[in-house]
Parts: sequence; C-alpha cells; structure tokens
Amino acid sequence: MPIHLPALSRRQFLMTTGASVLALSSPVWADVTERDVVYLLNDTHIGEKQPADSPVPTHLRQVVEELVALRQKPACVLINGDLAAKDGQPGDYRHLAELLAPLYDAGIDVHLTLGNHDNRETFYEVMAEQRPEQPVVESRHISVVQTPHANFFLLDSLQKTMVTQGTLGADQLQWLGSALDAHADRPAIVVAHHNPRLGGDPIHFPGGLIDSVELWDVLASRPHVKAYVHGHIHDRSYAEHEGIHIINTPATSYVGNPKQSTTGWTVARLSADGIQLTTRTTDDAHPWNKDTRRMPWLR
Repeated sequence: MPIHLPALSRRQFLMTTGASVLALSSPVWADVTERDVVYLLNDTHIGEKQPADSPVPTHLRQVVEELVALRQKPACVLINGDLAAKDGQPGDYRHLAELLAPLYDAGIDVHLTLGNHDNRETFYEVMAEQRPEQPVVESRHISVVQTPHANFFLLDSLQKTMVTQGTLGADQLQWLGSALDAHADRPAIVVAHHNPRLGGDPIHFPGGLIDSVELWDVLASRPHVKAYVHGHIHDRSYAEHEGIHIINTPATSYVGNPKQSTTGWTVARLSADGIQLTTRTTDDAHPWNKDTRRMPWLR
C-alpha cells in the first residue's frame, strides 16, 4: 500500500483482502470534517539541506498552515509523488516528516505516493513502520481511499529513482482492474504521479507513463472510472480521453517555466455527479489563485 500517515485519533481503518481500504470513520466527526473535500498536492521536492526560509519548504509549510487553521478539516490530503528533492536521501524524508507533523497533530489524514525522485527503500529506512508486511503487489505501493462521493485508487508509477519515465506494470494493472471491480459502488478517481501519454497537452511530455495505453484499457472499460489525477509536469492543465477527465495539478515546490505556470495546490470538492477544483497558489496575486473549475462526470 502507499505510504500512509493516518491520524489514528480521528480515523478508523478497514483492511480487506487484496487491497488496503482506508475508509472515513463515524459521522460523529461531521461537525469538524468536510468529508467531500480532499486537498491535492504533488512534487513537494523536499530536501535535507534546504534553508527554512527558501521557497520549496516554505511553499509546503504554507499549505500545512492553511490546513491546520481550518475549522472544518478535509477528508484527507493526498501528496502525489516526488516527495524528495532529487534522489530520495534519508534527510529529505526526515525533513518532510517534520514539515507534515502539524497535520498529524491536527488529526488530518495524509496519504503519500511515490514519484521518480523518490526511493522506496530509503523512505522505509527512515519510517520503518510504513513498510507493508505483505505487499499486495511486490515493490509497489497501492491502495484505495474511500470518501462518501468517490473512491481514490492510489497507484505507484515509480519505475526507478531518477528515471523520468514511469510505469505501472502488468501486476499492478491486474490489481487495479480487480480493485475497480470490487469497489464499483461509487465513482472512481485514479491517482498516480506520472502523466498519461494521451489525452491532451500531457501527451507532449515524453516523461510520462510508458504503459499509458494499457492503463486506459483498464480504465475506459469501466464506466465508474471518472478521472485520472497526476503531477510530474510542474504545470496545470485539464484534458479528457475516452470520457475520463485527466487532471494535471500544479507542483507545490517549483515550476519549470514561471511565465506559464506557478506553484500551489488544489482543493477538490466532490459531489455525486462531479468534482469542483479550486487552485490555490503560493503567490496570492497570481491569476490562478482561487480559480475554480466545475467538472461534471462525462459518463
């Protein structure tokens, strides 16, 4: 399963055969939790030696401070890969854990996936308790996170540390198909770090998923799959392929071209028939800040 940093004081986990399912607990928390809201971050790129006041850790600290200050907390926070600065050194993950600690203290669930700048074994050396005793798919971190209006399927697209292209592999795709079939009770949103090489602008970024076509064979054949969320490109875009939204969320750390993009995070509000995405930017004056897009499910 992915590296999960759950707030056990506020959440209750349901473990099922063949997949790790993280379900929201009792409605007693309805007065303090917006169960239809999920915060989406990616590409945090936290390094051990980054000065406290430098942009990258400051950007992550900014969203953490916002989350902690909320009267109603989100259902969870998803941080979608490239957690570490370059190649996943132990100090990178120690620094990341320090930055995220206020979320755990505030009782906010955090779910992490890995990207091409991460290193699985190093992460587990730093946080040994996160190593699954019996992985569902060997050397992959996969699970399902349930919310009232959608199930999130967290995938592992890390092929090898510092290799730009990502891949899911036949075993993970087989698991995904079975997990989607087992959880067809509500819309499915698939989350992985790498962009698919199809469906709009992300197709032009060659560092995406090598097995994009094979992935879409799994997704398109299941009508309850509504969206695919990724990062990796350090930009923001929206596309669609075969009735499935492709949502490219902005990086929290830095951008490749400041003239066309910026840093930030995304607030996703789910409903029975779609998703509303609000971009929050680290620069309050940026035109994208608080820009909201309503995306009805297409099928």
